[in-house]
Amino acid sequence: MLYSRRASGIVLLLFLVCNTSHVYSADDVTVPKSSEKARQLIKDIEDMYRADSSIAELSMRIETPHYQRTMKMYSESLGTEKAFIRLLSPKKDRGISTLKVGKEMWNYFPKINKVIKVPPSMMMGSWMGSDFTNDDLVKETTLIEEYALSLDETDELYKITLLPKAKTVTVWGKMEITVRKDNLHPVERVFYDDDGTKVRVMTYKKPKNFGNQTLPSVMEMVPLNKEGHRTLVIYETLELNAKDVQEETFSLRHLKKRFR
Repeated sequence: MLYSRRASGIVLLLFLVCNTSHVYSADDVTVPKSSEKARQLIKDIEDMYRADSSIAELSMRIETPHYQRTMKMYSESLGTEKAFIRLLSPKKDRGISTLKVGKEMWNYFPKINKVIKVPPSMMMGSWMGSDFTNDDLVKETTLIEEYALSLDETDELYKITLLPKAKTVTVWGKMEITVRKDNLHPVERVFYDDDGTKVRVMTYKKPKNFGNQTLPSVMEMVPLNKEGHRTLVIYETLELNAKDVQEETFSLRHLKKRFR
């Protein structure tokens, strides 16, 4: 989804730009005339979803050809720099927690009472066995500044194509984001590798009112190189600009706090 640097905690699972180098860049191609309209469109969408903090209850359903697994979670965020996630169920995973501060990330495992910092070598690994990576939870970027944009449109949809600039650090050779014209709600985000192969698709579903804002309540991530795999993120509650979010939540001391 398209958000500003002060976006809500929904960014944690939706705003996905991973961290590695790429082969080609937008600096090598002619920027279409539609780029300015695309830039303004992204700015308008960012303004729609601007928030300083959030509290959410959500479920993550992981589906593979061999098993299905559902986790319920509680999360808090402060801007895009700080986020905290705690697993509520299943019982065997209850209390497992993740802390994100800037580009650093830690996991706490209550059964062994141990905090483990996620090293750079593990950032592209799966988060909790899902189709999201650790890096998905950490990496942010500014689309307008770090990508060259072009725009195509139909009667009902905008499709924004993003090519990374030479200095942009990303694993993706290209991204495509489709949004509805009538309400600027995201429809789909497609990720391509450096060879132009479509790698994964995120689809946004079931718009729902969260306070005074309407957002997709279900996000589906499908890795195209894993047949039969998908991960669904379902937001059950979401409070934007939550006043109860405290700075001390985003500390190693709080991460290690026992949860009953």
